[in-house]
Amino acid sequence: MKCRIFAKRCVLPALLLALWWWGSARQWWSSYVLPSPAQVWRAFWSMTRSGALIGDLWASVRRVAVGFSISFALAFTLGLASIWTRRAEYYGHIVEFLRHVPPLSLIPLLILWFGIGERSKTVLIVLATFFPIYMSVHKGFVTANAKLMEVGRTMGFSKWQLFSRIMFPCAVPDILVGMRIGIGYSWRAIISAEMIAAASGLGYMILDAQQMSRSDKVVAGVFVIGLVGYLTDAALAALIARAAPGAGGDDVG
Repeated sequence: MKCRIFAKRCVLPALLLALWWWGSARQWWSSYVLPSPAQVWRAFWSMTRSGALIGDLWASVRRVAVGFSISFALAFTLGLASIWTRRAEYYGHIVEFLRHVPPLSLIPLLILWFGIGERSKTVLIVLATFFPIYMSVHKGFVTANAKLMEVGRTMGFSKWQLFSRIMFPCAVPDILVGMRIGIGYSWRAIISAEMIAAASGLGYMILDAQQMSRSDKVVAGVFVIGLVGYLTDAALAALIARAAPGAGGDDVG
C-alpha cells in the first residue's frame, strides 16, 4: 500500500523532469534562463565535492536551529503565562499587531541595530517563527478538555498537576502542529536574510551564483532548499502522527 502511494506521488515529479529534459534537449528555452537537468546535476555534484554546498547548508541549518529553539522557548513560556496570568490578556493586542508585521520589512532595522552578523538573522527567525508557534501553544492550552480539568479540580489537583497531567497532554497536538508550521517559516526567513546580508548559507550561495550568471547553481540551490524543507516537514509530520494520532499532521502546510 505504501509503495503504491509513493509511486503515485512520484508520477508528477517524473513527468515534470521528463518535460524539463525534453524541452532543454529541444532548446525550447535558453540554457541561461533554465539550464538542463544535466547542467544542474553537474553544478550540484561540483559544489558537493568541493564542500562549498555542505558548508553553506550547515550554516543555514545552524541558524535555523538556534533561531527556532529560541522562538519555541519564548512561545511556550508566553503561551503558558497567557493562561496562568490574567494580566497577559492586556497584551494580546500587541501580539496581534506584531503578528501582522512582515519580518522581512524589519531587515533594515535589524541590520541597523544588530549589524550583518548572526544576531540579526537569529532575531529575524525568531520574529518569523514565534507567532505561529505561540498561537498554537495558546490554543492548545486554552482548549484543554474542560471536563477533565473539572475532574482534576474535584480530585484536588494542584495547578502543576492540572498542567502536567491534563492540560499539557491535551495541548501536545497543537504544539507539534505549531512547530511544524514554524519550522517552515524559519527556512523562509533565513533564506531571505542570507540573500540580503550574509557571507555564507544557502541564500548567500544562490545570490552569489546569480551575480556570477550561474543559473545552474541557482537551480541546484533551490532544489536543495526544497529538499531540506521537505525532509524537515516530513520528520515533524511523522512525529505528530506518532505522538498525537488524529492531530491532522499530514494536512498542515
